[in-house]
Amino acid sequence: MEVADSILDLIGNTPLVRMRRVATGVSCEVLAKLEMLNPGGSVKDRPAVAMIDAAEREGLLKPGGTIIEPTSGNTGVGLAMVAAQRDYQCIFVMTDKVSQEKVQLLRAYGAEVVVCPVAVDPEEPESYYSTAERLVAEIPGAYRPNQYFNQVNPWAHELTTGPELWNQTGGRITHFVAGAGTGGTLNGVGRYLKRRNPEIRIIAGDPEGSVFSGGSGRPYLVEGIGEDFWPETYDPAVVDRVIPISDQASFDMARLVTRREGLLIGGSGGTAVCAALEVARDCGPHDVVVVLLPDAGRGYLSKVFNDDWMASHGFLIGEHPSVKDVLDAKEGAPPPLVYVRPDDPVSLAVTRMRDHGVSQLPVAKGEMPLAAAEVMGAVHELQLMELAFNGNLLGQPVENVMSRPLEQIGIGESVALAVTKLERSPALLVLDGGRPRAVMTSTDVLGFLSSAPSAFPDSSVALDPSGTSAFPDSSVALDPSGTSAPSGTGGTWP
Repeated sequence: MEVADSILDLIGNTPLVRMRRVATGVSCEVLAKLEMLNPGGSVKDRPAVAMIDAAEREGLLKPGGTIIEPTSGNTGVGLAMVAAQRDYQCIFVMTDKVSQEKVQLLRAYGAEVVVCPVAVDPEEPESYYSTAERLVAEIPGAYRPNQYFNQVNPWAHELTTGPELWNQTGGRITHFVAGAGTGGTLNGVGRYLKRRNPEIRIIAGDPEGSVFSGGSGRPYLVEGIGEDFWPETYDPAVVDRVIPISDQASFDMARLVTRREGLLIGGSGGTAVCAALEVARDCGPHDVVVVLLPDAGRGYLSKVFNDDWMASHGFLIGEHPSVKDVLDAKEGAPPPLVYVRPDDPVSLAVTRMRDHGVSQLPVAKGEMPLAAAEVMGAVHELQLMELAFNGNLLGQPVENVMSRPLEQIGIGESVALAVTKLERSPALLVLDGGRPRAVMTSTDVLGFLSSAPSAFPDSSVALDPSGTSAFPDSSVALDPSGTSAPSGTGGTWP
């Protein structure tokens, strides 16, 4: 009988498939390595079992011990599979940008999940790296595989993934493309392939903002790849090229590959495919480009494949008129987002409000272009005036007086939704491609409506049941029919 002794024996030997429908207009072969067909659903099954095997051999993990690891999800699943087979406990530390599907999946294996904020530096106590270290120190019998520093991670790919690719392509592979997270896949596969043929090129697809492509590691929305520090498992000497890919391009490609190729992949797979196609455009007919697809898209159904989530983060343009139409209608080029940092003095916030003619400012860490996760709060003109009246606060840092962040809206969402949100928020922070682009107020919407009154021929601007305008501060009056009209006109829109 052909029967595996355990689920762990089924890891590896994943197939290659041609990408015929997405890789158009190129003369080379573009092949995808389907790592989502590992039993745990991702490429991380390989290092997970290898790291635990090594820990057991070295006496670092004893029977009944606890495995603790910071993870974006996939390594955790691989480790949880091993733990289930060998009766270990698991605690996984994740950032709050990780999809709920991944959190629930790990809990389904019986693991405990600790969620930490993503927009903090690695050395800060609340980061998911620091939290994992604290738990290891506090829990007797705990072992942290430490995939970012454990050299068994790349070794697992040098032993399995690299030889598989060489054999599956008959030694014809010329380019290998994968996302860069711990660097284990790139370095392990790269070391093996370059021993067989030093001319093979190793390429990393990397989220914009990650340190691998020259960024500072500031937050981005693609999960599982990119870093804000340099892991010891990543050797830049093995990687020939790093291609930065935006969240927008990654998510668009993931959806395209799923619909055109029938391969349900996640955002990091979209990053890798974007990079592979960029490489393939410069290749000839004898080249063979292999792109590793690290996992399936089932862990991203609530995000990448959810139109509402995509629209709310500014990745999709929906019905018109949209928020983009409002911003485009403003005179002149849209100004850069005006904001203050949490450690700026309140006096600077007041100055910027006066100089730019605005009544509220976002409070955020970092430089432009900001990430949505870096927005910490907001300050408002009336709020500052009340505080100033009761005492001298101009020298205080903004973080001492800021209120909660402005409500967000995607640049492609409807003006009708913006009107509804402006009923409960003094202004809206507009996201474009997952990043803050502008602050929009009721005045902006009114200016757009007054210049394009036909935008709402069916009175689609929201009214509450009493017939009150969406702008209760008398910015809009109502005629007897309930249709919104400019104050003082006594009539409807022309």
